[in-house]
Parts: sequence; C-alpha cells; structure tokens
Amino acid sequence: MLAFLAGCESLPRGAAFQGEVLNVALDAEEQGVEAPFQVFPITRVTLPALAAWPQAADLDGRWPGRSSDPATVLIAPGDRLDVRIWDSSANSLLLPVGARSADLQTLTVSAAGRIDLPYVGEVRVQGMSPERARAVIEERLSEAVPGGQVQVAHTPGRGNQVSLVGGVSAPGTYPMSDQSFTVLGLLSDGGGVDSGLRNPQVRLMRGGEIYRTSVQRLFDTPSADATLRPGDRVIVAEDDRYFLSLGAAGAEAQHNFPRAEVTALDAMAIVGGVDDNRADPKGILILREYPASAVRSDGRGPTHARVIFVMDLTSADGLFSAGRFHIQSGDLVYVTESPVTGVRNVISLIGASVGLAGAVGLE
Repeated sequence: MLAFLAGCESLPRGAAFQGEVLNVALDAEEQGVEAPFQVFPITRVTLPALAAWPQAADLDGRWPGRSSDPATVLIAPGDRLDVRIWDSSANSLLLPVGARSADLQTLTVSAAGRIDLPYVGEVRVQGMSPERARAVIEERLSEAVPGGQVQVAHTPGRGNQVSLVGGVSAPGTYPMSDQSFTVLGLLSDGGGVDSGLRNPQVRLMRGGEIYRTSVQRLFDTPSADATLRPGDRVIVAEDDRYFLSLGAAGAEAQHNFPRAEVTALDAMAIVGGVDDNRADPKGILILREYPASAVRSDGRGPTHARVIFVMDLTSADGLFSAGRFHIQSGDLVYVTESPVTGVRNVISLIGASVGLAGAVGLE
C-alpha cells in the first residue's frame, strides 16, 4: 500500500501543473542558459510594454481608412465617352445640312489616355473629370466648329471599376461613381452583407497588399470606411480566426472569434470558464508563437518566437489586466491543474485503501 501511495504523483490528470509547463524556462534562467520560450506575466505593470509588440497580420492596424478625395470621377484608360456637338452655324463641318447636333461614335480612351476627334486628332483626357474633358474638347473643336458647344457622357470602363466578391446579394464588378466611393457604398450597391455570415470580415485586395477589418468596425467607425481605388477587389467572408482551449478549462475545443476583438476574459467566458474541481485560477496560460522576424532584444517585441503569457485570475489586477489583453488567432488558452487536485486524489485513495484493508481484516 505504501509503495502504491508513493506513486500517486503520476496519477492520471487532465492537465499539467503550472510549474511543469514553466519550469523549463525558469531552470534555464537559473543556470544562465537560453530558455526555449519567454514567460511574460500579464499585469498592470507589464501590459503597456505589449503595445510596442508586433500585432497579428489579420488585425485592423493596416486598414487604409478614408481619404478626403473630391466627389467626382476621373477619366481612365478603357472608359468610354459619348460626345454630342451642338452647332447653329449654316455651314458646319461636322453636322449634316439642317441638323443642329451631331453624335460622335462612342470614343474609348486609349491606353495612352487619349481619344481621337475628327478635324482635331488626339486629345488627352486621362485624369480629367468629365466636366474638364468637356471644356478641353470644346476648346480643341473651336477651330473647326466656331461657337460649337459640346456635351460629354462618361461611362467608366475597367480602369474605373472595383470588384465585389462573395458575401453579398449581388457580387460583381461595379463602376466607381466618383473618387469618394467607399467600401460601405460598394457593399450597399451589392445588396448588403449576407445576414447569415458569422462576424463578417472585409478583405480589401489592392495591388499586392491585403487589408482586413470587420464589417462591424465599418459601421461603428466612419473614418474606417475606406475610400476605394480603381482595380480594388473587396471580399466579404466569415471570420476565420480562432483560438484553442485545453487543460482544466470548461471546454477543450477550437473556438471561432465571435467579434472583431476578443480579450482574455472574453476567451474565458467563451470556453465556459474553468473546471471548479480541477483548475488552478492562478495558472491561466496563453501560448503564442510569433514569426522569427518579430523577435527583438530592445523590448519592442518578444525575446523568443515562443511566448507563454501567464495570468492570475484570483487577483483584481489579474482580472482587470486579462480584460485588456487581446487574444490573437491561433492562440492556445491553457488552464493548468490545481496542485490541490492531486492531494485530494491521494486522500481519496488513502480512504479507499483503509476501507479496503478494514474489510479484509473483518473477513
């Protein structure tokens, strides 16, 4: 019986003790050698340092935002111009006898940004507003049609369009109505965001860059309603970010982000808290792996690619700090086992053993 009780430390458990997880780093520190990971306690004192650390690439920090471009559209290559010329003179070069106006065939702006006009030749219109292009065309035609007046109708081509891909009622390619055309304006033209999407996210593909934010942020923050540029592609999809929970947590599972930001306290609520009979609330660990490029020695980043953040939910400071610590996609929330659980198991085994011995003695 004594030999059996001596081996109780290795009794099956659902999670590791905090010391078992962290001792490797602590022992390495004592021995003066490099630890395989960094241990970072989350407190009121340490939280400000995290503001300088690199953020996850899928957060809002790089979202382009809104610009103050004028509410007009600029002509680009591929756009089409319908030009009508009004002339009251009796011997007009462009108008048939008796006619008061003439419609030129639809003119497509060339790759060089020009259109070809009769009796005038090439006229550069790229980068002009339709009103400015009308004035330039009218001026250039004045030699052939003195006193003539020009009307210009502008139809945006591919050089003045943006694409809306998925997540809306009517995906497709949409012309930019003006330079102040925004993401929410495009989503509105597309029939609105699908109501069945969980925490819908907007991805903006511009050149070789991808920007991302939540639809909710666009609703809540007017300055975040980014101004679009010709050729932009906008994709609306469900939030694919997630975090994991293991150990003595209320649930061991993969959890999707229910909203744009999830704090450590939010995460604890999402996983159902901790197991009251097993968990050590002083040993809530969040394991995160950073890219090698984020590792720094000046305090503006982690000292190791692998970091274990430690939280104590038995103190007011720990609780408040956990409410300000943001979970990133791929984080592991690990709830360690309470040492009291092992003691309780040993006591139960002793009681069971004594009871068994008494029963044998009676026989």
